[in-house]
Amino acid sequence: MLKQLQFFLLLGTLFIMFFIIVHWDDVRDGTFYLHVAPQSSPTHLELRQAHRRHLIRELCSANSSFNFPGKFKTFDQIPSKALDHLSVDDHHGVIYCFVPKVACTNWKRVMIVLSQSLKAPDGAPYLDPLDIPSALSHNATLHLIFNKFWRLFGRFSRPSMHHKLKNYTKFLFVRDPFVRLISAFRNKFVLPNENFYRQFGSVMLHRYANISKPPDSAQEAFAAGIRLSFTHFIKYLLDPQTEEEKPFNEHWQQMYRLCHPCQIEYDFVGKLETLDEDTEHLLKILGMENQVRFPQGYRNRTAANWERDWFTNISVADRRKLYDLYEADFRLFGYDKPETLLDE
Repeated sequence: MLKQLQFFLLLGTLFIMFFIIVHWDDVRDGTFYLHVAPQSSPTHLELRQAHRRHLIRELCSANSSFNFPGKFKTFDQIPSKALDHLSVDDHHGVIYCFVPKVACTNWKRVMIVLSQSLKAPDGAPYLDPLDIPSALSHNATLHLIFNKFWRLFGRFSRPSMHHKLKNYTKFLFVRDPFVRLISAFRNKFVLPNENFYRQFGSVMLHRYANISKPPDSAQEAFAAGIRLSFTHFIKYLLDPQTEEEKPFNEHWQQMYRLCHPCQIEYDFVGKLETLDEDTEHLLKILGMENQVRFPQGYRNRTAANWERDWFTNISVADRRKLYDLYEADFRLFGYDKPETLLDE
């Protein structure tokens, strides 16, 4: 026992002498110190995400005095038909809530590339999102959406949803609510769009433009010089009769009603206003920055500084009602109240 103790003492002495010899210059100069790896500070992009997620959690909390329809529902109280904007990629463990008029065409293209759910004409999966035709990106058969789970998994659909929500990376992209409305109007009503004219345009002309029998088609209406105005569109949104008949179309439905941020704790909240930075950041988080190239945005994108011009003919009273209608989107996603529009 004594010999073993002497052996370990000798071994320890030799180790110390070896250490001093190796680091003698540092010891002699008094510059030797223990190197500890510094903890990296959060980047401004990480801080941005932390702030956005915290704001949502704070306003969704029961302690918050801000209330809005559906705030206190549980996830299981949301009907499956209202989960029709949650797109799943099982290969990479990703859930994307797509919001129309917020770069969703390009993000759907990315989801198709990741899931390899569409083959190019040569039979190989698409590798570049821009190679996927825009119309195909919206083809529902190419996306695994939560509202399809009942048909796929039956009574196991909700447990499957819960499993994916717990384990997958969940993200969405949002946009200034009023600018999104302008973008939706420009995209669907400024040029002839037969589908949207039949469903919505002719109704708006009849109710708010005092046209008892609107033309049967958008082409005929445009040929006759009949145009739907942004004012008509806003009156349609504010009219209680609109949602009594059917829910808002996805292009102008409130973003929180599409993505349920009080019931789903998103890992990443991107914004169109910071699209390039947010996209690059998200792809790095997903480990896909070298796999997928996100398409460049459109040059014709609706700009936030257009708001004043578009709202010129909207009464202040209607502007305030519209803000009330979309207040949850403004506050949950950190957009400033447009005071200059509401206080003129």
